[in-house]
Amino acid sequence: MADISILDLQNLRHLIGGYSTTHCKMTDYASQAQDPEIKQLFQDSADCAMKNKQELMKFL
Repeated sequence: MADISILDLQNLRHLIGGYSTTHCKMTDYASQAQDPEIKQLFQDSADCAMKNKQELMKFL
Protein backbone atom coordinates (compact mmCIF):
# COMPACT_ATOMS: atom_id res chain seq x y z
CA MET A 1 0.00 0.00 0.00
CA ALA A 2 1.31 3.45 -0.90
CA ASP A 3 2.09 6.01 1.75
CA ILE A 4 -0.81 8.22 2.79
CA SER A 5 -0.22 11.94 2.43
CA ILE A 6 -1.10 14.53 5.06
CA LEU A 7 -3.98 15.70 2.87
CA ASP A 8 -5.29 12.13 2.62
CA LEU A 9 -5.13 11.78 6.40
CA GLN A 10 -6.98 15.07 6.88
CA ASN A 11 -9.66 13.97 4.43
CA LEU A 12 -10.01 10.61 6.17
CA ARG A 13 -10.29 12.34 9.55
CA HIS A 14 -13.01 14.60 8.17
CA LEU A 15 -14.98 11.72 6.63
CA ILE A 16 -14.61 9.44 9.64
CA GLY A 17 -15.72 12.24 11.96
CA GLY A 18 -18.74 12.92 9.78
CA TYR A 19 -19.80 9.29 9.77
CA SER A 20 -19.32 9.11 13.53
CA THR A 21 -21.55 12.15 14.01
CA THR A 22 -24.14 10.73 11.63
CA HIS A 23 -24.14 7.41 13.50
CA CYS A 24 -24.72 9.14 16.84
CA LYS A 25 -27.51 11.35 15.49
CA MET A 26 -29.31 8.56 13.65
CA THR A 27 -29.12 6.30 16.73
CA ASP A 28 -30.57 9.08 18.86
CA TYR A 29 -33.33 9.77 16.34
CA ALA A 30 -34.15 6.05 16.17
CA SER A 31 -34.47 5.87 19.95
CA GLN A 32 -36.94 8.77 19.91
CA ALA A 33 -39.02 7.67 16.93
CA GLN A 34 -42.50 6.30 17.63
CA ASP A 35 -43.32 4.94 14.17
CA PRO A 36 -41.66 1.52 13.65
CA GLU A 37 -40.88 2.24 9.99
CA ILE A 38 -39.24 5.56 10.79
CA LYS A 39 -37.36 3.96 13.70
CA GLN A 40 -36.05 1.26 11.33
CA LEU A 41 -35.07 3.86 8.73
CA PHE A 42 -33.00 5.76 11.30
CA GLN A 43 -31.44 2.56 12.64
CA ASP A 44 -30.52 1.39 9.14
CA SER A 45 -28.92 4.79 8.49
CA ALA A 46 -26.97 4.53 11.75
CA ASP A 47 -25.77 1.04 10.84
CA CYS A 48 -24.71 2.21 7.38
CA ALA A 49 -22.79 5.17 8.82
CA MET A 50 -20.95 2.85 11.23
CA LYS A 51 -20.11 0.44 8.42
CA ASN A 52 -18.73 3.28 6.30
CA LYS A 53 -16.70 4.58 9.24
CA GLN A 54 -15.21 1.14 9.86
CA GLU A 55 -14.32 0.76 6.18
CA LEU A 56 -12.51 4.11 6.18
CA MET A 57 -10.66 3.21 9.39
CA LYS A 58 -8.98 0.37 7.48
CA PHE A 59 -6.96 2.97 5.56
CA LEU A 60 -5.27 4.21 8.74
